Amino acid sequence: MSTDKSADTVGMSFLDSTPRKLVTVYLPLCIFLFVLLFPFYWMGVTTFKPNNELLSRDGNPFWIIAPTLAHVKKLLFNTAYPQWMWNTVVVSVVSTFFSLAASVLAAYAIERLRFSGAKHVGLGIFLAYLVPPSILFIPLASVVFQLGLFDTRLALILTYPTFLIPFCTWLLMGYFRSIPFELEECALIDGANRWQILVKIVLPLAVPGLISAGIFAFTLSWNEFIYALTFVSSSEIKTLPVGVVTELVEGDVYHWGSLMAGALFGSLPVAFIYSFFVEYYVSGMTGSVKE
Repeated sequence: MSTDKSADTVGMSFLDSTPRKLVTVYLPLCIFLFVLLFPFYWMGVTTFKPNNELLSRDGNPFWIIAPTLAHVKKLLFNTAYPQWMWNTVVVSVVSTFFSLAASVLAAYAIERLRFSGAKHVGLGIFLAYLVPPSILFIPLASVVFQLGLFDTRLALILTYPTFLIPFCTWLLMGYFRSIPFELEECALIDGANRWQILVKIVLPLAVPGLISAGIFAFTLSWNEFIYALTFVSSSEIKTLPVGVVTELVEGDVYHWGSLMAGALFGSLPVAFIYSFFVEYYVSGMTGSVKE
């Protein structure tokens, strides 16, 4: 036992010296941060850089000489960008809550009720998530047209759960699996029904998993492009990814300043949500992989 402890001590002492720590810890961390944050920096530089600097080959492309708000003004006041943002928020929030509600019931039934064929049903749900949206949007388009929902936000709210529910169910199944069965057995002995167990015992313990699944569902809804491009055509109904690409590109003319401003402002809400719930997100992902 003492030999193992001494070996561990020697192994950790490898990082005591400053040069080794710089090479093994700080240098890879700096490279990772540069790769991660450089796109945001480039979007910010392009957003506030005037057109003459954007199109010029002279000067430093990574810096701004004369900042301008013209691109931001054009984006906010000469396009329907605020409406695109609002459409994206409404569709993403409603789709996420609806998908989480359905996924909680499905995951709880599969993992906790122990009915025959539960594992096969769980596998089938996961395989349903693997079906690419580029295949599903063709039959879904026929359904949307027949229901008279084309060019409405409701069309997106009803179609997004087709890929959100399978993923959230699979994620919550792994987290529910980590909750001890003894808690439910004690509650059943005390006279609680399944609904009371789900609401008062399982869900409070599964808050990190719910937040993790909600973040993923919200992000997928926020960035979804194919369904939003297919089922919506009016400018005032478009979501952020579709509106920025279709309205700020005129033929072969790319309004790079406004495009980057739209991409930057559109990525900030998702980045804020990830940073705010990062502890719950990591905890939820850890619980989902437990057996």
